[in-house]
Parts: sequence; C-alpha cells; structure tokens
Amino acid sequence: MTIAPPDPLIALQRLRALDGADPAALAEAAPKARWVSLAPGETAIDFGDLSTDVFLVAEGTVRVVLRTTSGQEVIFGDLGAGQFFGEMAALDGAPRSASVTALHQTRLCRLPGEAFVDIALRSPPIGLRLLRMLVGRLRTNDERLVELAALPVKLRLGAELLRLSRRRGEDAAGERVVSPPLPQHVLAARIGARREAVSRELGALARDGLVEVTPRAITLPRPEVLRALIDAELRDAAARPERLGLP
Repeated sequence: MTIAPPDPLIALQRLRALDGADPAALAEAAPKARWVSLAPGETAIDFGDLSTDVFLVAEGTVRVVLRTTSGQEVIFGDLGAGQFFGEMAALDGAPRSASVTALHQTRLCRLPGEAFVDIALRSPPIGLRLLRMLVGRLRTNDERLVELAALPVKLRLGAELLRLSRRRGEDAAGERVVSPPLPQHVLAARIGARREAVSRELGALARDGLVEVTPRAITLPRPEVLRALIDAELRDAAARPERLGLP
C-alpha cells in the first residue's frame, strides 16, 4: 500500500540510511520518493523485475532471497531499519537477481534509482556506506561459495551460525548466541541444504558440545573450536583443489 507522509523532505531526512546526505540532493529527491507499507509476506521486488528503484527500510524487516543458476532459492539475509536494497539494479540496470519480502509490518521509502545514485555521488558518507555494503556482500558471497564447495553440511551450518551469532556478555569467555533461534528450514535455505540435513547436523553439533539449542536461543559455547574445525577443513580443501572442482 502506498502512503504519503505529511512532509516528504522531513521523512527522507529521518531515514537512518541517508544520514550524512547532501541537503540539496535530498531536497531534489524528496518529490520523487514514494512511501510503501507492506504487510508480512508481501513482496517488494521479485526475481527478474526490470525496475531500478532503491528501497530504504524505515521500519520493519525484510528477507532477501537469491536464486542460483540451477533455480535453487537461498536466503541471503534479513534487512532492518537503516538498511536498503535494490541498489545493484540502480547501478547496472540489470533485472533483479533477488526477491525481497516483508517479514513484519514494514514501511519503505522507494526512490528512483537515478535519484539514489545522485544522492550517493553528492554525499561522501552515503557513497562510502554503499561501497562498504557492496564489499561486505561480496565477501559474504565468496565465503558461502567456498563453503558450499569445500565443507560438509555440518560445518557449513557451523559457519552460518558463527556469522549469525553475537557475543553474550563480557564475562562469557567467548560464548556466542543466536537469539531468537532461526527455524531449521530457514537455516537450511541459508546454506543450500535440506531441512532434514540441518536437523541431523544440528544434533551432531550438540552432541559434540559445540551448540546448545533451546526454544529461546542457539548457543555456541566454544566458538573458537568450531572456527578451528572449519578453518582446518578449508585448508585441506585448498591443498586439494580437485575438491573444489578446480584443475
């Protein structure tokens, strides 16, 4: 549903994603902005869409799902207030490579791609934020591609849990936690595996003392051990390039 704020410029100025934007560029973009409210499950963009608009999240959360060349859908991640999506099509004009759906009631600012690019080019803080976000995405994609080729499901799951986790308190001796815990089918979609495999390997990690699963959280009591196992497997794969399908 399209909504109209009382003052489009003030609404843009309040977006965390545009902190540090050039005031003149914002003033020029404000009349072009459209504000959209999405209910849970509604789609903002879909695979193959030809639009080049950029969406800035004002409130709520959306989920980004990528589609591989084989047609498999993989959850890339979730975005909340202060983040944005759709910038790749704004930069290169190519069809959308992802689907983005609201997880909760969500309010978005929809800017034409050229207006967003103009703001980024005239506002060094926004341009730097865009570059860092794209670099971070490339690094994550590279990690996941290598893990998919080199790691068994158990360690791919461990690597994803490490990415999702945060440190629990100052005195927790490195313990990390994923809270609230993601459903198993979501974890499976994030690592390119079946839910049954994730359930099995989550149990194996628990038996090894590397994870603890409760209704409220997935705890990693020894993240350094899990990280060491993953790194050892990756080193072994690098020493044997045939495992990665390399000549």
